[in-house]
Amino acid sequence: MLPYLLAFAAGAMLYVVVEELIPEATSGLHTNLSTILFAVGFALMMVLDVLLE
Repeated sequence: MLPYLLAFAAGAMLYVVVEELIPEATSGLHTNLSTILFAVGFALMMVLDVLLE
């Protein structure tokens, strides 16, 4: 159970960093789109890291 809780905490921290600490992500009309695309890009890089190893 602990690895899943730690993964959730890491995901929550990534969301906070993207949504609150990067000012370009919150400026404009499409703030949710930039956050979602960041998460998709991060997940894609993790999948590629596992597949290409």
